[in-house]
Amino acid sequence: MLQTIKKIGVLTSGGDAPGMNAAIRSVVRTCAFHNKKCYGIYRGYEGMIDGDFIEMDARSVKGIINKGGTVLKSARSKAFRTVEGRKKAYEQLRKAGIDAFVVIGGDGSFTGAMVFNKEFNFPVMGIPGTIDNDIFGTTHTLGYDTALNTVVEVVDKIRDTASSHNRLFFIEVMGRDVGHIAVNVGVGAGAEEILIPEEDLGLDRLLESLRRSKASGKSSSIVIVAEGDKIGKNVFELKDYVDENMSEYEVRVSVLGHMQRGGSPSCFDRVLASRMGVKAVESLITGKSNYMVGLKNDIMELTPFDQAVKGKSKINKELLRVSDIMSI
Repeated sequence: MLQTIKKIGVLTSGGDAPGMNAAIRSVVRTCAFHNKKCYGIYRGYEGMIDGDFIEMDARSVKGIINKGGTVLKSARSKAFRTVEGRKKAYEQLRKAGIDAFVVIGGDGSFTGAMVFNKEFNFPVMGIPGTIDNDIFGTTHTLGYDTALNTVVEVVDKIRDTASSHNRLFFIEVMGRDVGHIAVNVGVGAGAEEILIPEEDLGLDRLLESLRRSKASGKSSSIVIVAEGDKIGKNVFELKDYVDENMSEYEVRVSVLGHMQRGGSPSCFDRVLASRMGVKAVESLITGKSNYMVGLKNDIMELTPFDQAVKGKSKINKELLRVSDIMSI
């Protein structure tokens, strides 16, 4: 028998990403469009355990589509990883009369939702929100496009300094497990080399590449390094190695860190968030559960949570080849 969904909760979990507020707005307004009540859940699963809910309507989310971060706040919950914590969260949802929820986050957030669904047969739907773009089942996660634009803008500014002082800059970007940001920024900003977890360039080949750039007449170079790159222990070790072996370069390091997460979401992320929110709510209303909403061939599709969590997004190898050609 199809459960009638009357009240839907929405939460953001894990690391924040530009576009999360636009997704919250979309979930709330889609609920209003279909005459369903919507409740915002503060502080992710931690707030769910505490019963930190607020009823939201179409006017509650005005003026947030352009804001970075998340108005519902985010947190990682150790308690939700326990059976007792999830049981308390379930009791809080039932107490508030919430029939289903949408979680906006990454693979850890989806794992929690998947376990919760299995234990309590509670309808859940996921919207992928992470700047790393490391979730299977979608070509783009919320925040990824904004992060790319933010990083390219910063790299452009650093290049001005690099060329003025004949410097080599190692610029570390986010990407612990995948190099999507590094590869796209590397091509978009005209980097001489890109270091990512998926491809072990090796220290010797890195030096060879830098020497080739120098010999071709380049007086400065930019190397984009994903934080999960395996060549050295960290980007500062790479700097030290080049310092010891290439005295012709003055080497600097710039770690962009959390500045990549912030900022007003791009138009692409705002549109993506709006589409994902509509798909998530309407899927719940029609009886779907335990899925992640994703973008495939410009169409909103559903991927089972277990596939989204276990699958691995693949780097675009063509972009690496393009980068090699462009850096000649």
